[in-house]
Amino acid sequence: MHADPRAVLTGVHFLNGDQACCEGALAAGARFAAGYPITPSTEIVERFSKRIPLIGGIFIQMEDELAASIAIQGAVWAGAKAFTVTSGPGFSLMMEHIGLAAMTETPCVFVDVQRGGPSTGLPTLPAQADMMQARFGSHGDYPCIALSPDSPQECFRLMIRAMNLAEEFRTPVFLMMDEVVGHMTERVEIPPAECIEVTPRRLTSKPPEEYRPYETNGSLVPEMAVAGEGYKFHVTGLTHDERGYPSMTPETQNKLIHRLFAKIETAKGHIIQIEEDRTDDAEVVVISYGITMRVAERAIQLARAEGIPTGKLRLVTVWPIAEERIRELAGRVKAFVVPELNMGQVVLEVERVTAGRTRIIPVPHAGGTVHRPEQILDAIRLGAGCYGIAEQGAQR
Repeated sequence: MHADPRAVLTGVHFLNGDQACCEGALAAGARFAAGYPITPSTEIVERFSKRIPLIGGIFIQMEDELAASIAIQGAVWAGAKAFTVTSGPGFSLMMEHIGLAAMTETPCVFVDVQRGGPSTGLPTLPAQADMMQARFGSHGDYPCIALSPDSPQECFRLMIRAMNLAEEFRTPVFLMMDEVVGHMTERVEIPPAECIEVTPRRLTSKPPEEYRPYETNGSLVPEMAVAGEGYKFHVTGLTHDERGYPSMTPETQNKLIHRLFAKIETAKGHIIQIEEDRTDDAEVVVISYGITMRVAERAIQLARAEGIPTGKLRLVTVWPIAEERIRELAGRVKAFVVPELNMGQVVLEVERVTAGRTRIIPVPHAGGTVHRPEQILDAIRLGAGCYGIAEQGAQR
């Protein structure tokens, strides 16, 4: 199906990333959002609160992030497409309900516009230090889908994709923005509604007496029903059987958790998106995501100008990570350079996947600003063997 024309501001606009994210949510069919004000994400729901009454939806400002993260799940089970937004401290508060959404297979989107931390940290300045929290923040084992935009245009596109993936796989999805991308203003082109593909909810066609909310019917993703439309079902965070009833046995746990992982693992080829450039002849490849990759572009240009063949691999989908492609490149390049606005998070996954087949050079940054291109260039030189001595902090 296609987007609702009422929700699509077709044409060319100058929007910041937060505003573009809101427009993506509306185009994807989001008709409910709950949130609590927190810099630098508030502009997303501020815009949503003004736009949504015009197209028949609801925004609720909740008393805190805990309330927001559970309100969206109630809205989903009542039939709405829903999302919430936050930043670091609020993201921490939402972790219990993120685990609930994973266990109950509730399709929803959590937007985290990252800022410097820990604790209150730097409310108005950038970081990318919530990436591992997105992957492992809630307790227990559950799979994760997380996308990372590098521009306002991509905030629009990836918010639509996040909403679609949530519906397709009945899972919470993370849009991991950062303060720079959230607050930068750029040209954003919004296509006509008929050009925007929207994934509908996977609703059951079974009569109420035959419906089981976690029965897969040959698919790894169960069908949903709308509460209040004659269907009676149990939604619980406890380990449950196909009826949704608590069934706290090792056998049920094993079957349930393996299915939760399998529905993501078996679809990695569809879920994972990367942007790759100039890797055919590269001796060094820069792996990064979000705003950091835009800074790294300049470092790659400078390295090429010095005669160092350098390519890029941008993780548009950060989780699940692009294991297959990273392994392929690791077999033929001298080094991976991994700049991040944190002290080393996604680089740990790159190291795991590479398994010692090439050199890994992290370029950590505590946040508050972005890297200088020269910092990344120094790491590229090191990876290419142009330095005899590593700069402090550049060699792992």
